[in-house]
Amino acid sequence: MNIEKLHKVIEDSQKNICQMAIMDHGELVYSDTWNGFKKDEAIHIASATKSITAILVGIAIDQGYIEGVEQHVLDFFPEYKLKRGERTLPHIKIKHIMSMLAPYKYKSEPWTKVCMSENWTKTVLDLMGGRGGLTGSFRYSTLGIQVLSEIIARSSGMPMLEFANRYLLEPLNIRRRTVYVASNKEEHLNFITRKEPQDMCWLSDSEGHAAAGFGLCLCAEEMAKIGCMCLNLGEYDTVRIVSRQWIEQMLTVCTTTGPRFGNMKYGLLWWIVDEKAKIYAAIGDSGNVIYLDMNRRLVVAIASTFKPGILDRVDFIQDEIIPNIF
Repeated sequence: MNIEKLHKVIEDSQKNICQMAIMDHGELVYSDTWNGFKKDEAIHIASATKSITAILVGIAIDQGYIEGVEQHVLDFFPEYKLKRGERTLPHIKIKHIMSMLAPYKYKSEPWTKVCMSENWTKTVLDLMGGRGGLTGSFRYSTLGIQVLSEIIARSSGMPMLEFANRYLLEPLNIRRRTVYVASNKEEHLNFITRKEPQDMCWLSDSEGHAAAGFGLCLCAEEMAKIGCMCLNLGEYDTVRIVSRQWIEQMLTVCTTTGPRFGNMKYGLLWWIVDEKAKIYAAIGDSGNVIYLDMNRRLVVAIASTFKPGILDRVDFIQDEIIPNIF
């Protein structure tokens, strides 16, 4: 184990990494920090949040709140009035949202329009669908999966953040998260780009619905715990968190992404790094990663502050981190 070399490599070449935690066969074997962060301080994990939301959907299905991923999205929004000529939205299912196969009417994600609206979900529903129908094309969307937050809330009778605290975080001995609402565009941007530790929070809309696609703040050791639970097919320290069947379904290939995303395969809000070797990842902007190697029983969690264009962190884990630890 070459800890000094690894620490120096990260210090020199991966300057926005703040925390790392590695678990081998369920044991924490390495935990380190950079950039003045402490091990228990939270960082915004960006789109790695999506993979946590996937786990919450599975718990809601296990408990009977949601029938399954074949259920139509509009089943949960009976009051929603379709726009004239909209024929695709009624056919969109939860699985389309979670596999990034749902169509949208925009070319690029309208962050300000959604995140400054009073009801993020209603705004997203207005942007979903279109004349092209369900084409089966991969369309990566962070804002589009917001409907999952309110689906969990409406079906379970509690906001997704409280659902997460009760059924995922607390059973893993992870500290409860609180609601954080950005009241204007500047506060929202400051939350995303913050270089200092975050509060123990989850960015939410003004009605308290946690963002489904981003916004969760965790430390690397907490990320590693969640990864370890997935590695153990839904169990952590003999406690069943979510069913084995859901973890297996979540990590089953649904589609291939195309050249923009390196032709990587995609499951239900989880990236399939290597289907044959059973390597999976929750990946967020700035290189936030929960990396699972099922065969080696290995979890690598990295928490990083905002820095656009970090696209090689999985390669870095495989080429630099693992060889220096094992």
